[in-house]
Amino acid sequence: MSRSARLGGVLRAGALLVGALMSVGPLSSGASGASTPAAHAARTISLNETGHLHLTSKHNYTLNEQGSASGTVTGTIYVHLTAVSTSRVTAEVNIYTRGASISGNGTASYRRSGTTASFSGSLSIGRGTGSYAHAHGSGLRFSGTIQESRNDAITVHVSGRVSD
Repeated sequence: MSRSARLGGVLRAGALLVGALMSVGPLSSGASGASTPAAHAARTISLNETGHLHLTSKHNYTLNEQGSASGTVTGTIYVHLTAVSTSRVTAEVNIYTRGASISGNGTASYRRSGTTASFSGSLSIGRGTGSYAHAHGSGLRFSGTIQESRNDAITVHVSGRVSD
């Protein structure tokens, strides 16, 4: 094998070794030898959402609704609203944006007046994905109306502070 062929092979092997080391990432000089995770800068978001939803399905005492969310986070909103008594509802709220989502659960008082019902209570944000991966918050205001005359269409409002 010629000297230039051997040198080319050594350079390729060296490049492969450097590439392999770079893919492992930086090594810590700490006693454990583990790498230090990158710090996550906390931010607080003042969430103020309005959703206009239509009924997608109904099962027992649960209305499954989908629509558009506008406000701080825009995208598609899904609400699963369950009547747990004649005066209380629970809800699961999911908002999906391009490449991210934010989800929470709430409880509210519930009151009917003719073909319209209203609810008002609180919501907690417990999870998210993408840019909202660390989202959490509690005590958010959660309210809305249900229009039986419009096939159980819901208008929902969520507001409060969420940390991410």
